[in-house]
Amino acid sequence: MHILIIEDEKKTAGFLKKGLTENGFVVDVAHTAEAGLFQAHVSGYDLVILDIMLPDKSGWVVFEEMRRSGNTTPVLFLTARDSVEDRVKGLELGADDYLVKPFAFSELLARVRVVLRRPPVQKVQTIEIADLQIDLLKRKVRRAGQQIDLTQKEFVLLSLLAQRSGDVLSRTMIAEQVWDMNFDSDTNVVDVAIRRLRSKVDDPFTEKLIHTVRGVGYVLEKK
Repeated sequence: MHILIIEDEKKTAGFLKKGLTENGFVVDVAHTAEAGLFQAHVSGYDLVILDIMLPDKSGWVVFEEMRRSGNTTPVLFLTARDSVEDRVKGLELGADDYLVKPFAFSELLARVRVVLRRPPVQKVQTIEIADLQIDLLKRKVRRAGQQIDLTQKEFVLLSLLAQRSGDVLSRTMIAEQVWDMNFDSDTNVVDVAIRRLRSKVDDPFTEKLIHTVRGVGYVLEKK
């Protein structure tokens, strides 16, 4: 597997390259957005690890330019910016994953492997699963032709589940991505949010899409 790292911090880039190479990946590094875009254009990669805070242009811009040019290589955003707004933007753009610095290399490696195991998908504005439609840009949700009104957090939660359709997401990951918090086993915020989301997206309809995997987490898929 061939990976491109676009990261301006040379120490971080070197650390990532060394670790990924030791785990059997072929790794290239670019320290600017323009260099990264050029390498992504001329070489075929299986994954791009992209920092958002780059010196010449943001990682958001790099991602959008890649997609406009028809490059659908999976992208894992790597950044020190951990606000909910940034994660919402990443979901709306169609990021494959989002990891906040500082992080354990073992977590990065696990996420890289998960992304690479997924079948390639076309990044589109609308996600459709059964009779559920999610417009990521307009932030609108419909099911069986009926509009469903969601709060901002509910929309982010549903988008996260939908973009990982078929993947079981742990409560820890959901808490990190949606609420920008470390999951505490004594906190039921994720379970409460899932119940509220189900009351709008699933309960009024015969076919259920949000499923509980006991002891693990939740998955959105058509059974």
